[in-house]
Amino acid sequence: MTIPGLRTWQRQCIEAALAHFTTTPHFLCQATPGAGKTRLAAALARCLFEMNKIDLVLCFAPSCQVVAGFRTTFADVLGKRLDGLVGAVGGAYTYQAMEHRDNTFWQLLDEYRVFVVFDEIHHCAGHDPLLSNAWGQQILQRIQDRAAYTLALSGTPWRSDNLAIALARYSSPEGKLICDYRYGLKQAITDGVCRSPRILLLDNQKVQLTEALETENTVKLFPSIAALLGDSPINYEDLLRHDDVTHQILGLGCERLDEIRRTTPDAAGLVVATDIEHAHQVAQVLEARGEACHVVTNRTTGAQQVINAFRLGGCRWIVAVGMISEGTDIPRLQVCCYLSRIRTELHYRQVLGRILRRTGEADNLAWLFMLAEPTLQKFAERIAEDLPDDLAVLTQVENLSSISHQPHGEAGSKGGADDVSSVSFGLLESDPLTAPYESGREVQPHYQVSFSSHYRQVLLEL
Repeated sequence: MTIPGLRTWQRQCIEAALAHFTTTPHFLCQATPGAGKTRLAAALARCLFEMNKIDLVLCFAPSCQVVAGFRTTFADVLGKRLDGLVGAVGGAYTYQAMEHRDNTFWQLLDEYRVFVVFDEIHHCAGHDPLLSNAWGQQILQRIQDRAAYTLALSGTPWRSDNLAIALARYSSPEGKLICDYRYGLKQAITDGVCRSPRILLLDNQKVQLTEALETENTVKLFPSIAALLGDSPINYEDLLRHDDVTHQILGLGCERLDEIRRTTPDAAGLVVATDIEHAHQVAQVLEARGEACHVVTNRTTGAQQVINAFRLGGCRWIVAVGMISEGTDIPRLQVCCYLSRIRTELHYRQVLGRILRRTGEADNLAWLFMLAEPTLQKFAERIAEDLPDDLAVLTQVENLSSISHQPHGEAGSKGGADDVSSVSFGLLESDPLTAPYESGREVQPHYQVSFSSHYRQVLLEL
């Protein structure tokens, strides 16, 4: 069966799935973010329809944005709607919506041969109802033994809580996940399917921490951000809100986007912020530089419309909190500034995946900027380990002066070696290291962090 526009790996995966379905109804595909898993699923559904193996297709995904993408892609490949209305070949829904479907809906699985697709299946935990989350329980109870075939997709097939993924198989006694087809980042870069990531970690070799008490100030110097985080009350989220850190990372991102847009005029950048307040702080910094940006959070009115407008428009930046992570397809994103407090490898890789989707010959590189925080640095190095030795090399270490905070397009003067930018922290009362003391006892210290104007950039070229 010939389906135009499929990549080699998608054809191979479909062949493997069709062969697998002759003996087992459940198929798990691990494919790197940005490789084209949605089109793979739609093409496999088309094959099953043409072979008269199925009557309907149902798709489930973790967010409304991904569901909308499934409906569009399936309609394009199948030539029929996937909106669940009369005349459609099926429907696409969020995992959350599974809990609200009535028995009439689930009876479709008994009355028809249904192909069920699960996107980012790692969100659904459970082999045992007692060790399952709500979404996993729905799959076990409603779908597992009733669907004609299932296709489970994930770019990051593991869970931070170490629970088993629904419908997945694991080796014994090692407990390793068994994937029926794998398509990794290494192969995707070689095939020209995904961009090769460049991960830049921003560090500072002269970090000054001032502790202010009623009677005196004490000053301590740290040779790196990692040292500061490891041996002081300052935490990673404190640094993300530091004006100088924000300016530095956004400045690097803006400069890189300027360069990329000389050859790819519609290229855009993503900033992953920590929370809504932080997102608006970031937007103010971008706007002060003369950069156009959108902000999208779970409180943004018409968030999906904002994302769609950005996807199709020419705006340079989008600042997001939890709205543009896994599965959201905006191919023109080519630069990302990671300012999220979330430090899990699953989230990190999903965010990186937002800038890996390649659209042409000229956009072969993707750029990720972040602080040299130890956990994130470890994740960056693990990304490198997935790739060939000649592409995963620590190739550049620079000492660069502080990036100008001038608006976009204006040159700024560089400070001297002793110039610093500082911020004071009102530390959280819940932090046992800095809890306030009772009246009449020792006064709570006040901390101020200052950075040298000369930053150290470590670039991992992958």
